[in-house]
Amino acid sequence: MTNQFILCNDNISNMPKIGEKAPEFVAQSTNGIIHFPDDFSGKWIVFFSHPADFTPVCTSEFIRFQELIAKFQEMNTELVAMSIGAISSHLGWIRAISEMDGGINITFPIIADANMSIARLYGMVHENVSDTSAVRAVFIIDTKGTIRTILYYPPILGRNFTEIMRIIVGLQTADAFRVAIPADWVPGEDVLKYAPQTTADMTKVNKKSTRQAWFMQYQELKAEDIYDRLTGKSRKKNTK
Repeated sequence: MTNQFILCNDNISNMPKIGEKAPEFVAQSTNGIIHFPDDFSGKWIVFFSHPADFTPVCTSEFIRFQELIAKFQEMNTELVAMSIGAISSHLGWIRAISEMDGGINITFPIIADANMSIARLYGMVHENVSDTSAVRAVFIIDTKGTIRTILYYPPILGRNFTEIMRIIVGLQTADAFRVAIPADWVPGEDVLKYAPQTTADMTKVNKKSTRQAWFMQYQELKAEDIYDRLTGKSRKKNTK
């Protein structure tokens, strides 16, 4: 069996965009063969890339992703990593991480992309940075395989995991409650109603509201209500 094969158009200029279906591929990973994104149907996915194995920033991110994996899974979200290199290199990297002081066992799959075909398929190769490694990219993909958020970082800058989790919770909240998410929002703060689209809708806006303008109306949404809806659990029952 070949190391990996791609079910895709090799046109590297056709970079995926928000709102498009995530490009499909089949590849080897540290957890076995992956059919992406079909193997994760019904799940949200955080698909993230690394420039190379055994690099310090990447290692710090792997450790942090693994520390948070239960929280991601609670939000119906799976982690899928990709790094330029072969499976043997990935396995050696995982072992090295587990043997570090305070090491941790990496359980999420790491895709092998030695020929950089997946990196090019997803627009992760930025020649002005490097044509032999991928930039640090994050694709957040919903349960229907649609790309909802794309983040790019330079090789020297680690990702902000609080923001990645906030994006996932924000997108799921927006979908579940049909609201919009304001700047710097965190669960428990007010969300925004959709702006009126017609004159008739505009006249229905509460005239007594003192919050901003008719096109910017806030709505209360409690953190526990978000938690209950998105996880199917009750935070109130879990609070002692």
